[in-house]
Amino acid sequence: MRIGELSERTGTPRRLLRYYEEQGLILATRAANGYRHYDEPSVDRVLQIRGLLDAGLPTRIIKQILPCLDKPRIIHFPDATPEMIGTLERERDRMTRRIECLTRNRDALSEYLDVVCPEGGPVGNPVG
Repeated sequence: MRIGELSERTGTPRRLLRYYEEQGLILATRAANGYRHYDEPSVDRVLQIRGLLDAGLPTRIIKQILPCLDKPRIIHFPDATPEMIGTLERERDRMTRRIECLTRNRDALSEYLDVVCPEGGPVGNPVG
């Protein structure tokens, strides 16, 4: 598939896809006319990259762990260094703190909404 289709299927701007390629996170072959061509697994790979970025991992760490994430939930990293393990543990702990903060904020919003619209209906004037 060409870059436009990959962009549409993943919701990722073309510019970011080119950046991911520059960083070695995804691979593209080139057609004779110079157009990039991506294989079907690139869709899942891009979605995985986006998820890791959304979780706060920097691309330098993503690049190191992507080869280990060939299948969902299966990680194999035989040459993990103590530094890499420490970095991943810190990132995991940072994500946990972020999740806890987001959960508290979501719960606070839910409580507020329960008070201001107890029947679960919209607040304010209906659009129509």
